[in-house]
Amino acid sequence: MDCFKRVEGLIDATSVEAIDSARVLLDQFKGKSETIGQAIDDFLLDFMTLLFVVESTREQFHNPARRLARIRLSKVRLLLTRCS
Repeated sequence: MDCFKRVEGLIDATSVEAIDSARVLLDQFKGKSETIGQAIDDFLLDFMTLLFVVESTREQFHNPARRLARIRLSKVRLLLTRCS
């Protein structure tokens, strides 16, 4: 699950390139089940929201948005471990 450590590192990077990289890393899991695919989509949406928050709001909102992205990523990880 080295993939998830890389994606977690991208959450701190918060750039358009980071979102694209996360999408590429997680696409390998999308076909495992519809639930996992939806969880990945939810994570990517929250990750894009994080980028928007970082670019357009005060710093006090950055950590809560990062936390939400990490929670969504944890959901993907848990679903994958159940599926294996």
